[in-house]
Amino acid sequence: MSGLVKFLRRPIASTLVAVLVGLLIAILLVLVTGYDPLQTVATLVHGVFGSPKYITNVIIKATPILLTGVAVSFAFRTGLFNIGAEGQYILGTIVATIVGVSVNLPAVLQIPLVVLSGALGGALLGALIGFLKARLGIHEVITSIMTNWIMLYLCNFVVSSEAFHNPNSNTAYPINPSGYTMILPQWKVSDEGIEYLLQHPWLRDVLLKTDLNVGFLVAVFVAIVVGILLKRTKLGYQLRAVGLNKDAARFSGIAVERSVVLCMLISGGICGLAGALNITGINPHTLSTLVAQEGYGFNGLSVAFIAGCSTVGCIPSSLFFSALMYGGMTVQQVVGVPSEIINIMIGIIVFFTAIPSMAPWIADAIERRRSRENKNLAQETKGEEA
Repeated sequence: MSGLVKFLRRPIASTLVAVLVGLLIAILLVLVTGYDPLQTVATLVHGVFGSPKYITNVIIKATPILLTGVAVSFAFRTGLFNIGAEGQYILGTIVATIVGVSVNLPAVLQIPLVVLSGALGGALLGALIGFLKARLGIHEVITSIMTNWIMLYLCNFVVSSEAFHNPNSNTAYPINPSGYTMILPQWKVSDEGIEYLLQHPWLRDVLLKTDLNVGFLVAVFVAIVVGILLKRTKLGYQLRAVGLNKDAARFSGIAVERSVVLCMLISGGICGLAGALNITGINPHTLSTLVAQEGYGFNGLSVAFIAGCSTVGCIPSSLFFSALMYGGMTVQQVVGVPSEIINIMIGIIVFFTAIPSMAPWIADAIERRRSRENKNLAQETKGEEA
């Protein structure tokens, strides 16, 4: 029991307890709605791990929310709430598409150009939000929410513009193939590639049936680098100091306004990078008309909070979130369970994760109960001796 109490006092315990509570409530909802919870769980697990294609798709879907989760975590650690990750992501897709369509260079130049252009777009939008907060005192939540919708309509404007609209469709022109970041895109459809893949079914399942790309590797690298930046560098110390206490940071000589702008610039750049990697790595490699927010930025918020706003913790958190979303689609198709149950479960997990004192409270309750039991046992022993 003492080992359980020690575990519950660790930071990761609150997240694990939240996940367990969310799963239990989801199973209860499945049972109440008349479906078989065992079949539902089995289908969910099979929908995630049932084949190499499923696992690969989970990783692909985790890439953008990992990056937006890292962006939100970075901003949160420096005292800012970047709820505009969605708009910065969309602007990253817009800029990456415009550059990818307008420029056609060899892949060694095209890929960095398109990806960095998208990241730059998100960075500039983030910097604007930071500037409005630092210089004019406008809260970043207000400006970032507004920019989410501005970017959505800007995306639709670009899609419908004469220069980029793909006739007889609701999309823009796709970027030039030299900008694709898919793994072995030419080889896997060549005669040599097809012959090799026919001899390796699992590899064929991964390469031919998914849009496997380098995005997740880039996202993991960014998560680690940003974590090191925050905890191991002078700049990270300054940014965290501004987030903890602006007055004390200013008194110590830190340029607070510049730090706020820089923080939002970095956070927005990471979101823009997520958008650019989606355009370069996933079909149809272009923009589509949006009728609502795509959710990558808002899902990044959930990923960040499940991870306790740890940039490295966003890696398993994004995979878990992606697995629930992807496996949830299989559950809906096979069992018929409404997809809303998965969304409810995610919401419950995020809700309880936002209560960091939950696991320590459970530990305190266990210790109080143990203390009462020991006290009662001592009184009984004393009474028997008397």
